This record gives sequence, structure tokens and C-alpha cells, in this order.
Amino acid sequence: MLNKDYLIKAVDGDQQVRLILSHTTGAVQEAHQRHQTSATASAAMGRVLTAALMMGSDLKGDKDTLTVRIDGGGISGPIVATADAHGNGRALISNPQADLPPQSPGKLAVGALVGRDGFLEVIKDMGLRQPFIGRVPLVSGEIGEDFANYFLVSEQIPSLISLGVLVAPDLSIKAAGGLFVQAMPGADDKVLEKIERQVFSLGPISYLLDKSSSLEEIMEQIMQDIPYKLVGEKPLQFKCNCSHERLARIMASLSSEELQEIEASVGKLEVCCNFCNEVYGFTQEEIATIKKQKP
Repeated sequence: MLNKDYLIKAVDGDQQVRLILSHTTGAVQEAHQRHQTSATASAAMGRVLTAALMMGSDLKGDKDTLTVRIDGGGISGPIVATADAHGNGRALISNPQADLPPQSPGKLAVGALVGRDGFLEVIKDMGLRQPFIGRVPLVSGEIGEDFANYFLVSEQIPSLISLGVLVAPDLSIKAAGGLFVQAMPGADDKVLEKIERQVFSLGPISYLLDKSSSLEEIMEQIMQDIPYKLVGEKPLQFKCNCSHERLARIMASLSSEELQEIEASVGKLEVCCNFCNEVYGFTQEEIATIKKQKP
């Protein structure tokens, strides 16, 4: 059984196809605990978080970040995940308690929860004057198919995307992770199709992750008789970049009237981070000191 969150990258012997395989159970479990998500909301948010972490692994700069936003008009509301080049990711779902009956035993109704009357948006901030923004219509709301459509339409990369979250009866996350299979420029379609057949024959990625002891073992099952080599590995984790200092600066940017309104309505000056639900408290004196320090 896998006991750590990480991903591995591989290419076939002829360098026609690249693969990214990830295990994200710990990260999705922490996201579930912080947001107290229902089973179906956990699956939806977990798939988006997993995809963001996998896409973030291609970022190069130390400060590069990636944000994924999915809004299909369903009862889940928008789902947002961010990731950086170091394997850190975080996520939120607007309606964490939203749930629907399973479509069939073991098949959560993610597409119906998310909806498909909307879009998938990817924002890459790589320190340039303007961030890269790619936006495509949703095709199913099932997340995996939507990311495959994003790569094809926005980045012209034919891809097979499999994302899975296995939720236990007590709502804990039993297994989570994903697989990207992407054609390199000039790739022979037959290689991609062969790998696709082998992937489908193995069953849902979440069940594979639940039964396997390593990603390397799963990669062998995916590739079978196709020569390949591993070209990268990276640890993954749920990690929010919020802090008392950062949120204090945001509070200090508010007017005295706005601060008084917050204190009057809440009874105290406090801010809750949407991504991790951490609550930060402040005093009027602390905010006033920061305001004086601002140039």
C-alpha cells in the first residue's frame, strides 16, 4: 500500500509519449478534513487538486504558480486549486456539503455535482508581465475528460487523463491520484492507442493506487512490453501559503471604517483562509502598527 504522496514521470523508448503518474491520497485527505467535504465533493475537489499538482510539476521557476478553476454551474459551485513547482497544492470547493446519490455502486456522481454548463480555466503565473490564461468549455464535468479537452484545445497536446478519488464509507480518502498520458510532437498514434488500451484494461486509477505498493509498480503494468524510462520524481503535499503576516498586510490595506464594520459584524477582527480554513485573529493595535510601517 502506498504511504507517501509523490509523482513519477516517464517517456517511452522512442520518446513519443510522456507519462505522469501520481499518488495524492494524503493531500486529498487533508483537503477533505479542512473543508469537511461530502463524498462526492471530496471526489470532485480531489480530482482538481490532483490535476493541479501534476500540472504544477512542469513549472520551472521557484516562484512559478498555477491556478485551476472549474465552474460547471452545478451545485458544487466553483472548484479552485493552486500548485507550485515544489509539489505544494491546495484546493477549495464552494459548497463542500453538496452531494448526490451515486450513479451506480462505486461510481460517484461527480459530473452531475459539478455540471458542464461552464468552463475550465488554467492560469500560469511565471513571473512575466502577464500570466498565461487558458480557458475551455467543460465537456462532461467529470474533470478528467475536461482536462484532456483543455490540453487538446489550449495546448494542442493529445492526452489521456485519468483522475480518481476512492472515498471510504466513513468519508475518509482511501486512495487518490492520477495519470497523464500525452503525445509528444510527431508521435505515432498507434503507441498512444496501445497505452490507452492497456490503461483501460487495468480499471479505475483509484483502485490501482489502493492495491499497489508503489507508482513504479503501476507504471510497469501500464507500459507492459513497451520500453520506457523514468525521468523524474517529486514529492507532493497539501500546503497553503497563507500566514498571519500575509493576512495582516491585507487587513492593513483596509480602511478604518471597513475594519470597524468587520469587528462589529463578527465581534472581533479575524480572517479565515478560504483554501485551508485556518483562522487568524488580529487586534486594532496590531493593524494600526502595520499601517504606520507601510511606505
